[in-house]
Amino acid sequence: MLGRAAVVDGIGGYVPPELVTNDDLAQRLDTSDAWIRSRTGIAERYVVSPGTATSDLAVEAGLRALKSAGDGRVDAVVLATTTPDQPCPGTAPQVAARLGLGQVAAFDVAAVCSGFLYGLAAASGLIAANIADRVLLIAADAFTTIVNPADRTTAVIFADGAGAVVLRAGAASEAGALGPLVLGSDGELSHLIEVPAGGSRQRSAGPPADPDDQYFRMLGRDTYRHAVERMTSASTQAAELAGWRLDDIDRFAAHQANARILTSVAERLAVPAERQLSNIEQVGNTGAASIPLLLAQAASDGRLRAGHRVLLTAFGGGLSWGATTLVWPEVHSV
Repeated sequence: MLGRAAVVDGIGGYVPPELVTNDDLAQRLDTSDAWIRSRTGIAERYVVSPGTATSDLAVEAGLRALKSAGDGRVDAVVLATTTPDQPCPGTAPQVAARLGLGQVAAFDVAAVCSGFLYGLAAASGLIAANIADRVLLIAADAFTTIVNPADRTTAVIFADGAGAVVLRAGAASEAGALGPLVLGSDGELSHLIEVPAGGSRQRSAGPPADPDDQYFRMLGRDTYRHAVERMTSASTQAAELAGWRLDDIDRFAAHQANARILTSVAERLAVPAERQLSNIEQVGNTGAASIPLLLAQAASDGRLRAGHRVLLTAFGGGLSWGATTLVWPEVHSV
């Protein structure tokens, strides 16, 4: 752990104002509040209004993280998202411009719900290589724009939101310094989580895409099994590399996929309920945004405090997964 480390210096989160409850969804889908709660743990979620894009969410979260850090200067912007404003160009440069950050380096990271962990790796690399002293990492998804509104299996789960952190160069011994990052992928199982149409493979095939292929799809049972296995394994590795025992963990912040997955992973890691951070009941699955949004909310309401040893883990399409650790610093969520 020599050289420059990436240290959390600010954090912010944002969800759009439009609230959708389970009862709202039951008015147009063959479902009910009880059915949704029992299978996902979700009661309500926030969704974008017509005309609102991922960049709009990202800018709001970015502003809050910069304010939290008390310093609006950064050398790079990394945006983790599955729902860019358009296929080309990347969305990060537009976000940087709208934030008034000048002509800084800016690029997107695509790792679906693992995007924040992969974004942490990218931002840490920029800092470790002396390319940047300060990096704004934003994870934002307008996931409801790619979910079939008539698909009960996905429409009740996914929601929209953004979370952001400012990372600065510092020492590995500081509070807020990221611990070792564990990342992995398995492209042989990419079909478990996908949007089949819209890319070069479908477009080069010639015939127009089936309308249903333009929406997100997920094979739930297989995804559940791999999510539990991969997040458990990655979490165990990250704790070991940091020199922590699992019972050293004060707060466990996992990607808010669904309540059943969260419970299964926590049980395997023997993390008691009072140490688990969760907001899935109130905001649903917000894709790449879920972990930083959760951290921002927990820091704001007091569930996450300076000195807490925190374990982060995520799983998403690719398949992709990751985990890392940090001791929470004295930062205030905005």
